[in-house]
Amino acid sequence: MARLPLRVPLRPLRPADFDQMLAEGDRRTGRMLYRTACPACTACHPLRVPVQRFEATRSQKRAWKKNEDLELRIAKPALTRDRLRMYNRHKLERGLSSSGEPLSAESYRAWLMDTCVDTREFQYLFDGKLIGVTIVDLGVKAASSVYHYFDPDYDSRSLGVYSALRELEWCRQQGLDWYYFGFFVQDCAHLRYKANYYPHQRRADGVWTEYSSPEDPGTVVEVCPPDKILMTT
Repeated sequence: MARLPLRVPLRPLRPADFDQMLAEGDRRTGRMLYRTACPACTACHPLRVPVQRFEATRSQKRAWKKNEDLELRIAKPALTRDRLRMYNRHKLERGLSSSGEPLSAESYRAWLMDTCVDTREFQYLFDGKLIGVTIVDLGVKAASSVYHYFDPDYDSRSLGVYSALRELEWCRQQGLDWYYFGFFVQDCAHLRYKANYYPHQRRADGVWTEYSSPEDPGTVVEVCPPDKILMTT
């Protein structure tokens, strides 16, 4: 059973503050931040990619080429009937829902749109039709992928891979240092894919360790300082 205590910032969260919180293992949900605090398990590892050093694999390059006809637009998150329908189709048809129930408009807004940081919507369009969305939180030198979903009718395009590559490229163009993927869990198929982007770093017990390949045992690169921003649960 995972424990994810929610923490509310006691003051407005500036972009530089958010960079720090990401480096300390935080994720955002609505106007709150959280990180795992499980007494008997440390399986969830925040994972980030050093944007300027990332190199795509052959299969990732194929996914990029397959989607060169897509248009990317970046805007503030929006809630429409089509977006909610696409989100729920993606969640339910791909077996990503633990409850089996569709997400309501109110819950979508509270989770993805009601935010305490600078949040953007990366929109992927084919012939003017929206077929994929990624919600991305931005700091000064880091971006955090909150959630990605796409139209299941376009499953053969590998949109999950392409969107990550496109967002990494956007971060590179913007001069950002880090792209945060969220939690990596070795024993969870839905979260294990995040380790396919090299090099990457994983955080465990307050330490970031870098991996350059599947065979790399890892090298410690950063020991994180304690929290500096006051929060309330």
